[in-house]
Amino acid sequence: MTLNCKTADDVIKFVKDESIEYIDLRFTDPRGKWHHLTMCSDFVDEDAFVDGIMFDGSSIGGWKAINESDMTLIPDPSTAVMDPFAAQPMVIVFCDIIEPTTGQGYGRDPRSTAKKTEAYLKSTGIGDTAYFGQSQNSSCLTMFVSMLSLILAFMNSILKKAPMPAATQ
Repeated sequence: MTLNCKTADDVIKFVKDESIEYIDLRFTDPRGKWHHLTMCSDFVDEDAFVDGIMFDGSSIGGWKAINESDMTLIPDPSTAVMDPFAAQPMVIVFCDIIEPTTGQGYGRDPRSTAKKTEAYLKSTGIGDTAYFGQSQNSSCLTMFVSMLSLILAFMNSILKKAPMPAATQ
């Protein structure tokens, strides 16, 4: 069930009003594998939506070395939904992964890649909306987004070149 939340306050209010005990913070790795942290709802406050929740990125395959493993989960309140399969009522919130040293989206986070691709699409004037999803042959979202980024970069380079001369007869 979609909660139609727009802000952190909306999520927190719903969790309190409905006496939800757990919030499941979810994200994917570049291969499309789901990862999650289930937290007591009291722990996820407004600061968690702004400052994020730190976690160890070295435990995610292909992400970080142990000596630089700090990562930040930033919950996106607009993605809040009720978990229809949980034994106890639980809210699922999808998260962006932030590189804490720069405050920027992590380059291996599929959500960050998708957001960068959509921003690039808008900046070129080619379009203003992009739809992302897993392909039917089970390749991961990141591969799709990477291919889309390459196609858009190629199209942009073509558009920047001088127009083709008219064909001669």
